[in-house]
Amino acid sequence: MTTLGTPLSPSATRVMLLGSGELGKEVLIALQRLGVETIAVDRYENAPGQQVAHHARTITMSDPEQLKALIEAEKPQLVVPEIEAIATPMLQQLEEAGVVRVIPTARAARLTMDREGIRRLAAETLGVPTSPYKFCDSLAELQAAIDGANGEAIGYPCIVKPVMSSSGKGQSKIDGPADVQKAWDYAMAGGRVSHGRVIVEGFIDFDYEITLLTVRALDASGAVQTHFCDPIGHVQVSGDYVESWQPHPMSPVALQKAQGIARAVTSDLGGQGLFGVELFVKGEQVWFSEVSPRPHDTGMVTMATQWQNEFELHARAILGLPVDTSLKSPGASAVVYGGVDAKGIAFDGVAHALAVPGVDVRLFGKPESFVKRRMGVALAHAADVDTARRNAKEAASRVKPRQA
Repeated sequence: MTTLGTPLSPSATRVMLLGSGELGKEVLIALQRLGVETIAVDRYENAPGQQVAHHARTITMSDPEQLKALIEAEKPQLVVPEIEAIATPMLQQLEEAGVVRVIPTARAARLTMDREGIRRLAAETLGVPTSPYKFCDSLAELQAAIDGANGEAIGYPCIVKPVMSSSGKGQSKIDGPADVQKAWDYAMAGGRVSHGRVIVEGFIDFDYEITLLTVRALDASGAVQTHFCDPIGHVQVSGDYVESWQPHPMSPVALQKAQGIARAVTSDLGGQGLFGVELFVKGEQVWFSEVSPRPHDTGMVTMATQWQNEFELHARAILGLPVDTSLKSPGASAVVYGGVDAKGIAFDGVAHALAVPGVDVRLFGKPESFVKRRMGVALAHAADVDTARRNAKEAASRVKPRQA
């Protein structure tokens, strides 16, 4: 798509985002800067991305008929899934019928919304290193997988996740038999789609985990090339990101292995766009964990660190434009949580936060706050990562959400 039209005109290049949270909002802004007409879709009114798009639509995206009707009515050239809870079989049907192009592909969207699909692809088809794992449809199967009743034991400690969820929802660590029931119940409550199925993974004693942002974009000849951003380190609590930084130091051997795994997985998924590839690293050993075919929450740090942040890279790649993944400065991000359960909250301390050197703040504009809902992020650039991390966390702590 080398020709870009004018928004709200017959020549418009129309792009629909399925999911319009904080990550989708930044993709929409990046698209608008390139003169793209944007359609923001979400399951609730006034989602962050809907506040900045040309058009806002609210549907149940996991309902195939609602999704089909909306795409046929709006006629976008590109559909960009930004969350997991989408009727991806319908996207495949529409893509195969030539109705729309799905980013990166409808197959990739289907495989990656389901941890089972992507794990089996990585481990069983591509043969990349992963943690030992089993899929379970009941509490009894989960216990049997841990104990090894039907083969090799996963053992303790282990990690349990719903096969469909996002941002760590429903994920927990099991340290012993007393935790199994609680982990199963938490997984059932945290799944995006009521599925009743979990993955249990053997715990890898890794030194650190990274996100390797991987971009599939066209070169001057029209061929797809794979580009890598510098590794992003991050801290997660119960599977949910709380801070990230870039670059994260890696040995040349580990970095080469990480890039090889990311290239193998994203090449099989195909298409164009940015992928967030999560990896575990111990010494020079690297294991694949997960992949998202879209900007990643830990990658929000790139708004402070890269010449083109992950959202701009995604927008450019899906439109067939050149990309630049180079680093501008070391930096870090830290999450601002809601702290309260309320609608239309207010934020105190923003000026105090912005007084921290090298800091910027993004407030997402979510209409409803929960105690542990991400409502904003503090970004910091500095001469080194340690300083940036301190400053980002300090700035985030100064922002005080409250009931208005």
